[in-house]
Amino acid sequence: MPSTKTTNKPGAKKADDQKPSKAGAAPKTPAKAGAAADKGKKEEAPAPAPAPKPVKQEAISLIGDKPKVKRVRSASTLENKPFAQIPISKILAPEVPKTPAPVPAPEPVAPEPAPEAAPAPAAEAPAVPVAPPAPSDEKIIHLKPPFTVKDLATAMNVKAFQLIGDLMEMNIFASINQTIEPDVAAKVCVKHGLVFEKEKRKEGGGVHKVEVVKEPPKEAPKPKKEELTTRAPIVTFMGHVDHGKTTLMDAIRKTRVAAGEAGGITQHIGAYIVTHNGNRITFLDTPGHAAFTAMRARGANVTDIVVLVVAADDGIMPQTIEALNHAKAAKVKIMVAITKIDATGANIDKVKGQLQEKGLQPEDWGGDIGVCPVSAIKGQGVSDLLDRILLESEMLELKASNQQTPRGTVIEAQIEQGRGPTATVIVRMGTLKVGDSFICGNFDGKVKSLIDDMGKPMKSAGPSTPVKILGFSGLPNAGDEFVVMESDRAAKALSAERQSDQRMHKLATPQRATLENLFASLAEGQKKKLFVIVKGDVQGSLEALVTSLNQIESKKIDLEIVHSAVGPISESDILLATASNAIVIGFNVKVESTAAQVAKRENIQIKLFSIIYELIDQVKEAMAGMLDPETRETVIGHAEVRKVFELTKGLVAGCAVTDGRLARTARARVVRGRTPIYDGGFATLRRFQDDVKEVRSGLECGVKLGDFNDYEVGDVIECYTLEKIAQKL
Repeated sequence: MPSTKTTNKPGAKKADDQKPSKAGAAPKTPAKAGAAADKGKKEEAPAPAPAPKPVKQEAISLIGDKPKVKRVRSASTLENKPFAQIPISKILAPEVPKTPAPVPAPEPVAPEPAPEAAPAPAAEAPAVPVAPPAPSDEKIIHLKPPFTVKDLATAMNVKAFQLIGDLMEMNIFASINQTIEPDVAAKVCVKHGLVFEKEKRKEGGGVHKVEVVKEPPKEAPKPKKEELTTRAPIVTFMGHVDHGKTTLMDAIRKTRVAAGEAGGITQHIGAYIVTHNGNRITFLDTPGHAAFTAMRARGANVTDIVVLVVAADDGIMPQTIEALNHAKAAKVKIMVAITKIDATGANIDKVKGQLQEKGLQPEDWGGDIGVCPVSAIKGQGVSDLLDRILLESEMLELKASNQQTPRGTVIEAQIEQGRGPTATVIVRMGTLKVGDSFICGNFDGKVKSLIDDMGKPMKSAGPSTPVKILGFSGLPNAGDEFVVMESDRAAKALSAERQSDQRMHKLATPQRATLENLFASLAEGQKKKLFVIVKGDVQGSLEALVTSLNQIESKKIDLEIVHSAVGPISESDILLATASNAIVIGFNVKVESTAAQVAKRENIQIKLFSIIYELIDQVKEAMAGMLDPETRETVIGHAEVRKVFELTKGLVAGCAVTDGRLARTARARVVRGRTPIYDGGFATLRRFQDDVKEVRSGLECGVKLGDFNDYEVGDVIECYTLEKIAQKL
């Protein structure tokens, strides 16, 4: 027996070493501890020896639930454990230094109600949040019209077929992808205990926040005096065609631009920078032809000083007066440059007299208008003209701020191969830099590159600087305002809204036919139309072309421009001309190879021009050629019926030609008592037994007209011819 006890104790010790580590090594309840106090005293000697072992096992225990938190184990926890029969010596070992046994008894009594009180608030915890408020937020459904049945079903958290069934009970038959009205959705929501509300503007998120950036930045406040710096003057040469504007500009720039212009006339706006005596001057050269009125007006609105160019041998001409009116309307400073003073027939005093008649009093005649005689070919007076321009700019005190939001005006726009849409812009304020986001007309963009008038790249452009800009999303119109935006997103949002407005304007409801305009529309339907597709090299020239073509007036034929754009003639233009039966007109552009092949196959006419008045004349001729020729009747002779002969082939009238002649190929009518009773051609015309081509006055002949057999003596046969004459516009 003692051997068995000795063998059991080590087994019990092993169980003590392993199982308390699993249970968390907590002491038993004091009730059992008091009953086994005597046995604990007998085993006091071996107790301190195994004490460090459980400590080590607790430190390396990997099974304990919460080894870091030491809790007092209650009786209830030990009763549920399968290894509850643990030697009392192991439990009472840490309590041995405490001499009074009853002292620990009241301590575990306190934690017994604690676990009972602890679950009570835990049970009340889920009941604290009130259930109704949570679904009250979910009962409100926000949807932005228009929405489909599927969208409403998803928002209501119901199946789509259930929602379709509810709609069918309301006599509304809609599929899952059809839209429903908000009032119908509200009724369905009420049936399911929900509340429907339309999505308000502030709940729309990004959709309505775009409203903030719809407007371009407003004009910057008046800059401070310390921000203002002197800027270069913008000078525009204006005047009649072929009065030497571009040649004078060539003499100033020491280049030859006029030689490269078709016909020797300017058909584009050119912007250049010239440095004279250390001062920069920006020049604009505008066309003088009558078709470029809009371009001259645009040049006058951008400029600070207008130099009116008048030829000494021609004097003031119609486009000179028009340019003068543009300058007066723009309220800019006006100067006069009298060119071609070395030409034969030049009369400077005559030009000054004409200027005085138009309200421009020269300085040497007691006025305030500076007049500079120059000769562009010889270079005479050019330096004096530049000095006078600098003097006028100093008197105007032209200043601008480099710190304002950059703004400019588009002078010219074109599509270049390899670059896409580009535009020549004159910066009016601020400093334009590469990478700036901008809005120009209906298109946005980001400045990819800045190119000066010499073709060299630039990093920035200040006020009064003409610069070519790359990076447009579309081709702007000449004269559009160029504004730098605060971000790329703002520029795109404003561009999208402007394009949407333009699209809605084009899709506006057309005017319907009424009783008042019904007959007018019928008359217009009978008129012929010439359909034209116009392609130009730059936006300004294209604008002038379209305006000139629309000004061709004719009551007999209409001209309709199907499409007008900048760039070479492409295959899509030919296909459009095929569909609309139009002719393609190109102004200073080339034809792509594929377009030429398609045009040859589809038999589409392509006309290329480099001078504008030749183009307009050709279009007028084409319009006149489409008109049906007018038929004019010319009476060539009369014959009187003297006797009627009855032959086997019918009746033949024996006639005597009273005046003119009767021609076999002409037509004739029978007139009886001033009333025509028959009109037709000659069946036979004979003199004696021979068929003849004509019978002249004073001779007799036999006449048979078609199938007419009701001749009477005294009838008059009137012979006439029909001539076709081409109509004019």
